[in-house]
Amino acid sequence: MANSDDLKSNPISRRNLVGMTLAAGLASTVGTASAAELPVTETTVEVKTADGVCDAAFIHPTKKGSHPGVLIWTDAFGLRPAMRDIGKRIAAEGYSVLVPNPYYRAGKAETIDLDTAKFSFQNADDMARLRKFMAGLNEPGAAERDATAFIAYLDAQKQVNKNKKIGTQGYCMGGPLVFKTCAAVPNRVGAGASFHGGGLVTDQPNSPHLLIPKMKARLYVGIASNDDQRQPDAKDKLKEAFEAAKVTAQVEVYQGVHGWCVPDMPAREGAPIYNKPDAEKAWTKLVALYKESLG
Repeated sequence: MANSDDLKSNPISRRNLVGMTLAAGLASTVGTASAAELPVTETTVEVKTADGVCDAAFIHPTKKGSHPGVLIWTDAFGLRPAMRDIGKRIAAEGYSVLVPNPYYRAGKAETIDLDTAKFSFQNADDMARLRKFMAGLNEPGAAERDATAFIAYLDAQKQVNKNKKIGTQGYCMGGPLVFKTCAAVPNRVGAGASFHGGGLVTDQPNSPHLLIPKMKARLYVGIASNDDQRQPDAKDKLKEAFEAAKVTAQVEVYQGVHGWCVPDMPAREGAPIYNKPDAEKAWTKLVALYKESLG
């Protein structure tokens, strides 16, 4: 165990102690990260929120019993088969999972016209339509209200073990929503994971990284290579904020580009975004985080 003098004199100890602590915990559980998959049951449900009624996928192991809850925040393309599949996969690891439609204020998931097979990041109309759907969720306090309602819904289900902490994971725009969830419901959320989260560190007073002192969960942050190139100091600011708040966290840069975890991501400038090796690495880290933090 390092003493205070060691932390002052050793250039890696003080700066990286928090990340190394979580990394060691994740490494110790890698061998159990790929548990035998359980059969799962998926239903479409409605969740009452302060702003309306949200349609969502609720997925849990089919076998009777209760399990830790998990809230999944989708990427900007919303609730669709690819995100339901991610929900089913983590449910098969032994979790009861809610995957909400983040754009319920604009309509049910099937009415949201954001087909990844037809979407182009270079098309101004496509981008304008995407920003329109995101606008409601970006209103001050909207994400926090939603997070509180979604976690309350999970806690009301017999398939959720309320004696276990809840986990939350998010992709792209879901990354900041993970931070907001961990800060809004700190006594229930025990683990949070952001994968290629956008805008985790900004120069605005509402920057997600400024919420870190309110968190009690363990965090894992996987950063895309091109996001790191555009904002190389973001990872350092995240690490410093986690350390200052004494929040156990690991921040890691991947070779994959923004969106690498999601199989149906549209191509960017003719190149595929989904990166299966990196996606599987991220999945292993996610499952290990949940096994370590949620039970």
